[in-house]
Amino acid sequence: MKRISGDSALTRRELLKAGVVAPLAIQPRTVVHLSITNVAGVKVGHFTDKRRPTGCTVILTEDGATGGVDVRGAAPGTRETDLLSPLNTVSVVHGVVLAGGSAFGLDAATGVVKYLEERRIGVDTRAARVPIVPAAILYDLGVGDAKIRPDAKAGYRACQAASSRTPEEGNFGAGAGATVGKLFGMERAMKGGIGSSAIFVRPDGPMVGAIVAVNAVGDVIEAYNCRRVLAGARTPDGKAMMDVMRWILNGEKLPPLLDGTATTIGVVATDAILDKAGANKIAQMAHDGLARTINPVHTTADGDTIFALATGKSGRRGNITLIGALAAEAMATAVLRAVRAARGIPGIPSAADLT
Repeated sequence: MKRISGDSALTRRELLKAGVVAPLAIQPRTVVHLSITNVAGVKVGHFTDKRRPTGCTVILTEDGATGGVDVRGAAPGTRETDLLSPLNTVSVVHGVVLAGGSAFGLDAATGVVKYLEERRIGVDTRAARVPIVPAAILYDLGVGDAKIRPDAKAGYRACQAASSRTPEEGNFGAGAGATVGKLFGMERAMKGGIGSSAIFVRPDGPMVGAIVAVNAVGDVIEAYNCRRVLAGARTPDGKAMMDVMRWILNGEKLPPLLDGTATTIGVVATDAILDKAGANKIAQMAHDGLARTINPVHTTADGDTIFALATGKSGRRGNITLIGALAAEAMATAVLRAVRAARGIPGIPSAADLT
């Protein structure tokens, strides 16, 4: 598949002429992969820790973007989410951090704030420019040495790596230690990862992108392919997928879950103009993309959180229903790309290993 970066010279009209409408699971004729960096005003950078599978991913909007958020999981770990409520004052966001390391990983946002402050990016409070950097974390402490987790230096280095190029997918950044299919324990889980996608539907329509770190309790499924399990809980011999929902529907008893030990986190972005209420609605609708590809989702062990960013770079006010629908599809595609790009680590195979 041909790839283009966020700073590609190809116009939307040229892409449409080439037969590119959207990289959807139901769109087999896609010839170009678009990512969240195809949304004007968005950069992405990863930091991947080489000492164990963990890391962080930063989504930068240095010129500012209107932000929203929707938290569906029962065990979230977040920073600055209350600020994104339409009831509260500040509407601009300068970056979002997705990190491994559970609650410890929230420290990565401190490094992003430092990076942006050094470049005089932030809300002008007269005394100082204060960068607004919401964050969410996932639990990956069960993979390798739990004492190694993203910190402020990791967040800073992710910013240094940020660009408008197509971001790496799979075992990078916040997806480095991600796993899926954990209903029957880590010994039967599979590798998750990070993935990205973007959609536009006409030359003058909004560009809508998504990036997601997939670290779910549930299975990842291809809903448009006869509900095929792509990665998830494995059979006791470890050689095949169980399809946990079939087991649940057949009345099988589930083992007890350790709450807060998973979580899928992501960002959707658009170049349209939205207010905070609109951005929050987009974040809410984007969770449908998780529901289409992860089953079960939003459990007591997950802290599933999606942020929404509207850069306004197109100069056109966005249709919330249209953008929300595209955001859900972009998110669903990004989930599948994350799992397909993932590579196995010792004891935890990937989808590529079992197909």
